[in-house]
Amino acid sequence: MTLVVGGERATRRVAWWLGGGCAWVFSMVVLGGMTRLTRSGLSMTDWKFEYEHPPLTDEDWAKEFEKYKQSPEYKKSNLGMTVEEYKFIYWMEYGHRMWGRVLGLYFVAPLAYFASKGYVTSALAKRLGVFFVLGAAQGMIGWWMVKSGLEEQEFSYDVPRVSPYRLATHLTGAFTIYTGMLWTTLNVIYPVSPSQSAGASKALIDATKRLHRVVHPLAGLIGVTAISGAYVAGMDAGRAYNTFPLMGGRWIPEEYLDQWEQKGWRNFFENTAAVQFDHRVLALTTLASVSAVWLGHRNSTALHPRTRMLLHALLATTAGQVTLGVTTLLHHVPVELGSAHQAGALTLFTVVLALMHSLRGPKRLRI
Repeated sequence: MTLVVGGERATRRVAWWLGGGCAWVFSMVVLGGMTRLTRSGLSMTDWKFEYEHPPLTDEDWAKEFEKYKQSPEYKKSNLGMTVEEYKFIYWMEYGHRMWGRVLGLYFVAPLAYFASKGYVTSALAKRLGVFFVLGAAQGMIGWWMVKSGLEEQEFSYDVPRVSPYRLATHLTGAFTIYTGMLWTTLNVIYPVSPSQSAGASKALIDATKRLHRVVHPLAGLIGVTAISGAYVAGMDAGRAYNTFPLMGGRWIPEEYLDQWEQKGWRNFFENTAAVQFDHRVLALTTLASVSAVWLGHRNSTALHPRTRMLLHALLATTAGQVTLGVTTLLHHVPVELGSAHQAGALTLFTVVLALMHSLRGPKRLRI
């Protein structure tokens, strides 16, 4: 399916623009993680769909700070915080919100230009329209998430936090937008995959099909592992059981099923021990699965060079992400390592999506 018309120059310009949008969404995810890690997400106690003017005068700051003083977080965690200390967490959250709003402008202005030049097909315009709507919805989901930390807590936390379910929904939304944008960008850059080209050999097509069958479920596992990390973040579970590989001196923590009788299946999403243990298991399963796929296909000379390069990158990125996760845990989740680990999750997802894209077969040409 042709997404851009106007020749090589038009394709290159649109690809750079879309690639910049992917990088912007990537930075939004990382900035969101930093906002959470610095405990800044609950600093703004209201939300407006349109532009939000920050406090500029001492009087404005006093009013904003007074609203924050009524929040559960201030009363239970930050009692005695000064206005100057409050300004830091406020600007972190404000920056995250505004960065998302400016992203909308980044899309609208170049889109209008490219459309006027006749570069953008109706198929691409429809996709971009969907991304724009999803982006607006993501902002509302973000406030729905934050609001859960400003209301009476429904979870037995020692400090006010947002709902882990809403945090996972917000992260899933970000991954969904990023996936669609990255796939579209790759479609513009590589409209035809190696096995779809006219000169593709039977050996290349067969090798592509074999790898295709195992990489798609592998991508699902990587996605689930990343989303499980949202529950670790929502429960602040990374600051418990800061040893590896044992948890509390055991392979399976003694507290794993502590809340089963009271909460049933919710035990696995609201119990700190269960949340962290499950994320560990998913991460190690991902590493083992990626290693098995790499071992089974690394010597396949029939694969396209780009596909082989991405397969090697997948193993390296997975190993690096697991190593970074363990290091982050052992150091009690400092902001720098925690942010890097979240960036690593999206980097790993980027690699597996690019690998999937290179494995498109003839029957998947219109996807």
